[in-house]
Amino acid sequence: MEDSSVFSIQWSVFPAPLAARLTPEMLLNRYLVYIRRCTANIILPHCSASGIQFRLFGSRWSLISFQAPTVEQQAVVLRICGGMLVQPGHCDRGEMRFGIKEEPAGIRVSLELSGYCPLILGSSSPSTFRCLLYHLSQAAIHRLVTVRFLALFYRELTGSAARVRVVDVKVRDGRPV
Repeated sequence: MEDSSVFSIQWSVFPAPLAARLTPEMLLNRYLVYIRRCTANIILPHCSASGIQFRLFGSRWSLISFQAPTVEQQAVVLRICGGMLVQPGHCDRGEMRFGIKEEPAGIRVSLELSGYCPLILGSSSPSTFRCLLYHLSQAAIHRLVTVRFLALFYRELTGSAARVRVVDVKVRDGRPV
């Protein structure tokens, strides 16, 4: 975005009959289990009354910390509040939103990251090198993990594999990283 914060959204449309079973809380819980499994316990979500931390090897080192989840209409929101991957001056910015929304084609299941200021970008005016480094590392990993999660979640709920097709869609102004 203009202020060098990151916006990323991935979604998939699930069959409408699943609407009665799907909740944003269920989506968040499955995602936390998935993070642990897909990282081979390198990143362990730690949940407490004060929030959720993605900890490195189960230590006290939090890669990213979130306040306690808040429930909004058709979404659960985790507001970023710190962590080693967040720019120190911007620890209280950004959020991750787990959403479920009915639409004509079915149920849109989405994971949205917005307002996040990655440490790797360094400032509100990152160099080309820092943008490239972020694109090749953190952004690529985030996208892969999220897309794979949505495909596995679809299979878990429907019993059949979804044909995954990633389509780049511009939903906000900004430059791609």
